[in-house]
Amino acid sequence: MAGRLFPRWGILLIDVVLCLLALAAAYLLRFNFQVPAVEVDLLLPVLPLFIGVRLGSFLLAGLPRMMVRHTNTDDAKRIFLTVLAGTLAFLAIGAARYFLFDGYYFLPTSVIVIDFMATAMALIVVRIGFKLLHLRSRGAGKDVVHVVIHGAGEAGLITKRTLEREGSVKYHVEAFVDDDPAKAGKRLEGSLVISTAKLPELLAEADVDQVIIAIQRPDPENRRRVVDAAMAAKVRVLTIPPVNDWINGQLSAGQIQEVRIEDLLGRPVIKLDDAQVRSRFDGKRLLVTGAAGSIGSELCRQLVQLGVKQLVLVDLAESGLYDIEIELKSSSDRPLVARIADVRDVNGMRAVFTEYKPEVVFHAAAYKHVPMMEAQPNEAWRTNVLGSRNVAMLAMENGVEQFILISTDKAVNPTSAMGASKRVAEMVVNSLSRRQQGSTQFTTTRFGNVLGSSGSVIPLFRKQIAAGGPVTVTDPEVTRFFMTIPEACRLVLEAATMGKGGEIFVFDMGQPMRIADLAEKMIRLSGFEPGTDIAIVYTGLRPGEKLYEELLATAENTLPTHHPRILIGKVREDDPQAVLHAVEASDVSSDEDAVRRMKQLVPEYRSHNSVYSSFDAQ
Repeated sequence: MAGRLFPRWGILLIDVVLCLLALAAAYLLRFNFQVPAVEVDLLLPVLPLFIGVRLGSFLLAGLPRMMVRHTNTDDAKRIFLTVLAGTLAFLAIGAARYFLFDGYYFLPTSVIVIDFMATAMALIVVRIGFKLLHLRSRGAGKDVVHVVIHGAGEAGLITKRTLEREGSVKYHVEAFVDDDPAKAGKRLEGSLVISTAKLPELLAEADVDQVIIAIQRPDPENRRRVVDAAMAAKVRVLTIPPVNDWINGQLSAGQIQEVRIEDLLGRPVIKLDDAQVRSRFDGKRLLVTGAAGSIGSELCRQLVQLGVKQLVLVDLAESGLYDIEIELKSSSDRPLVARIADVRDVNGMRAVFTEYKPEVVFHAAAYKHVPMMEAQPNEAWRTNVLGSRNVAMLAMENGVEQFILISTDKAVNPTSAMGASKRVAEMVVNSLSRRQQGSTQFTTTRFGNVLGSSGSVIPLFRKQIAAGGPVTVTDPEVTRFFMTIPEACRLVLEAATMGKGGEIFVFDMGQPMRIADLAEKMIRLSGFEPGTDIAIVYTGLRPGEKLYEELLATAENTLPTHHPRILIGKVREDDPQAVLHAVEASDVSSDEDAVRRMKQLVPEYRSHNSVYSSFDAQ
């Protein structure tokens, strides 16, 4: 509708009128508001040519096609260059007339210079003024949302302009906050820039509704301080997505989203030697079990970027395997194959190894839910123990260069069937490594809970908050180590790169986090107040769970590696033959049998809050 009310020919007409007014102002300034009659007589014959040059340059530059109400710096630059081109044309015409025709200039040189400045300023100022009137009219009568933008760079400026274009709500940017002290005290498109350190003071004094983090690669520690300040002031925190997620390269207000709890880890994100990792897998044939799971799928995403020769995806979950296959094929040209197979079926897995001949195997297939495995320990035994044994044995039989087992902190001093089964899987891998019947290197990685993975507390809390609560936490004092899915997979890749055989690599995950604190943060990040808007209910520890997890048992030692955040755990060395014989024995046919066998193999396994506590040795 705005286009029909203000057509292109109307814009062109206004531009020509502005040019004539600028020319008149130039003459008045040049001759001190007393223009001689002779100058007027000289101007009138060349005035049509003056208008023609300006008109032609505007049409060639496409100025009438510009949307005035969305004028930006690029438009101002185009206007400036267009006016400059016309001015240079006037100087060229004047020189040609003077030297080749009647000895007169087209226009006085001083008038041309003043006219250039006046015309450029008039065209730009009028457009900006119209834009401001348009924004004011759109915001009239609408609710005003007061915003503070964290980041006074290009992304912050784009965010401010995006909010100004939003039609449903009127946004008012109270200020920018930035980590760079050199920017403090300056103004960005009329909004003051203050230091991030003064954000709590600003939030306490001003009526702020939202804080928007508009930095593409924010420092984790600075971002956490901003979020903590906003949550303390009960202000909602949002963030812009990465540039590659913008629609057609443009940010929209609808894409500004809540800050993810995964982004608020209280420690620096692990950084690895990408060149070394790439050289390890470049040109290799790789196989990943559990490829449809949270860890397995992210592992596959990272591996296809490393120049692998072929990637074989193995999982029993048909739908999940199909989804990751389609995703990877659309984002990478690396050869990949998806195979439905069960790690418990040794013949089926043998067929996969025989057909694709992998050189490196990542074993991520496992059952991981503690309460569910506590109710069915035999399933944990069959998948986590026997399945791991099957894949590891096949890797050795087929001359695989390296086998990497993905384990968990729940394997340390286990209190659940799931944790005990993973500890036995570690023992099997270690026993095969020490038995030295092949050239395969066996490596284990052990880390804590993965934020956002399927079945973790993060998706559960999000659903509960979206439903209005309550948010359920097992115990007020329960703590867990956390890491992001990409971090977990980078640890696995680094372990595979530095592994020599027989190691258990452990990630220094910093301090554990209270689950209750995690729940409160997620509630506040969603714009609610814990205990007032969303209740937190404590349900008690579930079977097999413990208050805190450990990455290393007290009897274990650690050795440093070349990476300060990755250690090598030195575990108790059991008799390889005894471990493998106990695992391969066929007399495990019930849940009770499975628990008894795991307690036999893992003496430190003590059931917690479980019906199997009576099986513990006194």
